[in-house]
Amino acid sequence: MLEQKQKTITYADAGVDIDAGNRAVALMKKSVQSTWRPEVLTGIGGFGGLFALDTTKYREPVLVSGTDGVGTKLRVAFLTGIHNTIGIDAVAMCVNDILTLGAQPLFFLDYLAVGKLKPEQVADIVSGVAEGCRQSGCALIGGETAEMPDFYGAGEYDIAGFAVGVVDKNKIIDGSTIAPGDVLVGLPASGLHSNGYSLARRVLLDKAGYQVDQVHPLLGCSVGEEMLRPTRIYVSAVLPLLNKFEIKGLAHITGGGLVENIPRILPGGTAVQIDTGTWEVPAVFKVIAQEGPVDSGEMYRVFNMGLGMVLVVPAARAGDVVADLKSRGEDARVIGEVIPGDGRVHLT
Repeated sequence: MLEQKQKTITYADAGVDIDAGNRAVALMKKSVQSTWRPEVLTGIGGFGGLFALDTTKYREPVLVSGTDGVGTKLRVAFLTGIHNTIGIDAVAMCVNDILTLGAQPLFFLDYLAVGKLKPEQVADIVSGVAEGCRQSGCALIGGETAEMPDFYGAGEYDIAGFAVGVVDKNKIIDGSTIAPGDVLVGLPASGLHSNGYSLARRVLLDKAGYQVDQVHPLLGCSVGEEMLRPTRIYVSAVLPLLNKFEIKGLAHITGGGLVENIPRILPGGTAVQIDTGTWEVPAVFKVIAQEGPVDSGEMYRVFNMGLGMVLVVPAARAGDVVADLKSRGEDARVIGEVIPGDGRVHLT
């Protein structure tokens, strides 16, 4: 009697499709290559990305690195089925952070983990990463896409980003020269950006019961569209200022809002007074506050409230800084000043 041959099991049977991974790489190749700068030396598919730093541009080049994710904003992408903007958020959260030190972004890497690899979905996600890289002038030179069955639900994924930039050592912006009398200039946010989404989802989707495709009269678009609005990238707005003006400090307004991010750059013996009437708070924050309800203190501690980047400049040059930004289409506003104090932000 012949023994019946047992059917062999494959990696695909276990939930990982190598062929789908190869197809995803092929689909994203054009997007990735569209971000490359002249310093990029390697192609797609190697074990590492090579970037030749042009040291002739810097006297003492210092590399600046940053990493971040998108948080529970991803849940909105899952609900809407829109995946081609979330990558912009991943880039923005990283390059905006390193920009606060005066660094020009050079290159970016991403990490994408999925439950089931769908090549077209992955290509959509990476197209957003590429768009964020183009907006910030950095090259997408590496990434990892991991198919992890049983870790993520159907259609779910997580993404993280890693950015590296460069700044001359004597041009590092660290806030150490900030002093009472200096002025704060705010740059507008595009909306929620990528912070506070656990609270925003709880209020808008769970408590208020809005559907992601439901148009809200105060928003002028669907709730899903508003919540997926990409994080603003401030590189093109801020970098041109650095060789023209003394920028004493830069704060990226992320989780913790104005009240927790600005103190990160303040030296001892200083505080900040901000006039919240100097800019228009976007409608989405008003809707969240009303529908929660969420009190004002909590709103300013969780969300950016309409300002995504804050600059600290000498009072004598504040008008020139604002004028320069406005000449390039930026709705910059003087929002407050540095005062003597214990590192806190006072809102009036």
